[in-house]
Amino acid sequence: MHLKLYEANQKYGSLVRVGPKDVVTSDPDLMKHMLGVRTKYTRSDWYDTMRLDPAHDNMLSSRDDAMHGKLRSQMARGYSGKEVIGLEDRIDSSVRRLVGLINEYVSENKRFDFGLKAQYFTLDVISDLAFGSPFGDLASDSDVHGYIHTIEQKIPSIVVATVLPSLLTVLSWPGLRRLLPSESDATGLGKLIRMAKEIAGERFGPNKKLEKDMLGSFVKHGLTEEEASSEILMQMCGLSTLLPCSPSRPPLTSTGRLAGSDTTATAIRATLLHLITNPRVLAALRAEIAGSELSWPVLKEAEARKMSYLQAVIKEGLRIHPPVASQMSKEVPKGGDTFKGMHLPEGTRVGYGAWGLFRRAEVWGQDADEFRPERWLEVDAERLRLMNETLEIVFGHGKSKCLGRNVAMMELQKVFVELLRRYDLVLCEPTIPWKSSNYGIFLQSQFWIKAYALRKQA
Repeated sequence: MHLKLYEANQKYGSLVRVGPKDVVTSDPDLMKHMLGVRTKYTRSDWYDTMRLDPAHDNMLSSRDDAMHGKLRSQMARGYSGKEVIGLEDRIDSSVRRLVGLINEYVSENKRFDFGLKAQYFTLDVISDLAFGSPFGDLASDSDVHGYIHTIEQKIPSIVVATVLPSLLTVLSWPGLRRLLPSESDATGLGKLIRMAKEIAGERFGPNKKLEKDMLGSFVKHGLTEEEASSEILMQMCGLSTLLPCSPSRPPLTSTGRLAGSDTTATAIRATLLHLITNPRVLAALRAEIAGSELSWPVLKEAEARKMSYLQAVIKEGLRIHPPVASQMSKEVPKGGDTFKGMHLPEGTRVGYGAWGLFRRAEVWGQDADEFRPERWLEVDAERLRLMNETLEIVFGHGKSKCLGRNVAMMELQKVFVELLRRYDLVLCEPTIPWKSSNYGIFLQSQFWIKAYALRKQA
């Protein structure tokens, strides 16, 4: 679907009608206009499909600005890492576990599905930062809690709900509720619900556990036990919107883009694919790594920030394959709006055309379809400012800005350097490198790679 919308934007312009009340835009100025802190645009009924119980809202589905702002303010310092002790060290530990796992495949001369390994890494990172210990996916080389399997099973129903809102009523019927996940389930979403409640419960009551992790920050800033449980579940599984609320289960929250572990994993996979299939770019990044004084066994974020080509590669990876492709439509306010001479009638839903936005020739150049990190290094200051401001929309904007942006960027910087200074990574199936499906976020698997050691590792 994202490619069809891109074709439509190319053919008809930056604002194209895709339904009776729906348009899709690839204009960064309109995106910032809609998402700004003082915007009069509201969340459209697209967000109602994120609420499968008509009687209850979660953070993602809510159109209540006050509720949204309150939760964001309570969670901001936790998500940014400002109140998480040893944040960088925790991420480094997951990087070392990822390297250790790949070393096992190198020693046995076996290929591996990097689609899975990237997901194991991002899940271990977010679980460690969120509530003090990693899931253990990297250590066990497995989907310990069935998260990935659950995502693959459940996320298509989100897409169905976004185009068939009448399903919301059907799924709220008592008879169908019995078919939904239960806390007594041994696997899947039911198990994750139970885990979330148990983890949150440890932070409340007379013998509460006090930890300086994300959850500790949320509790410190006023989240209730039910809200904390909901946020843990969102961190573990960005599919909280699939679970209708009930008297025993509070409405769930979400502070930004769907499923941070999934979007970061997509950024890692997609950028790595472009790197290892582009020898010129790969050689240039390896040269920068070799010529830099970097800590071992994992470089420091401060060192990565000084690596201009690495930063360009990461930006270009996010641009060429934005991790979120869902429209997330906003609704034109009462009285309508006029933008750049185009009248938008009241009630029109304006969606996000990611591929068109990040391939606009006037922003990125005539070769916008090409993965070319040098574009970030050869432009003047004014063009670079425009490019940076436009790229930031990949993390949202204004009231919808992703709170976990800095953590995600730290993961990206560390992973690429530590993989490329240790291994020669070779695609096993170059004609069909992976299986990638877009459900608003991307499910990517069968990304088969063989790794060959480049240097002796301490």
